[in-house]
Amino acid sequence: MVGQVPDVFTDDVLLRDVIASDLAIFFEQQLDESANYMAAFTASNPTDRDAFMARWSRTLCDETVMVKAILFRGQVAGQVLSYEDDELGHTEVGYWLGKEYWGQGIATRALAVFLKCVTVRPLYARVVNDNLASLRVLEKCGFMLAGKAKDFANARHAEVEEFILVLDNAEGKA
Repeated sequence: MVGQVPDVFTDDVLLRDVIASDLAIFFEQQLDESANYMAAFTASNPTDRDAFMARWSRTLCDETVMVKAILFRGQVAGQVLSYEDDELGHTEVGYWLGKEYWGQGIATRALAVFLKCVTVRPLYARVVNDNLASLRVLEKCGFMLAGKAKDFANARHAEVEEFILVLDNAEGKA
């Protein structure tokens, strides 16, 4: 899983390395209150730019993290990443799209391409149980429901139920 990953793409979605100017876009995207609500598991204070930049600095330096910017028709639409969850002892995948890019199949196409680069299996994902769009993205890419858990969601200031999904096959689909 770890190492250099080339830029990968579909007809209109490109995954490339994150560059410094992407971080300002990612920060603005994650300020949207409804996007935070849907994601549920967010920073305790999404408006804290210093904490955001510090977290991204750690992420970009972490050799166990694979992260790509998602470009849609040349515009930065979001990011997709995989990381080792030391607490749980497995690798997880996550993604974020700016709200203006929702509902266009971008997340599904980006994740499908990303899964060709992330070779570790099983690969896990988590999604709050009422984020049906994100759940559908994961299912289209071959993830299967593996369980449920409860965890505190900063964006909702409450404990919520989340689905735990797993991808066991080598390729994924979509």
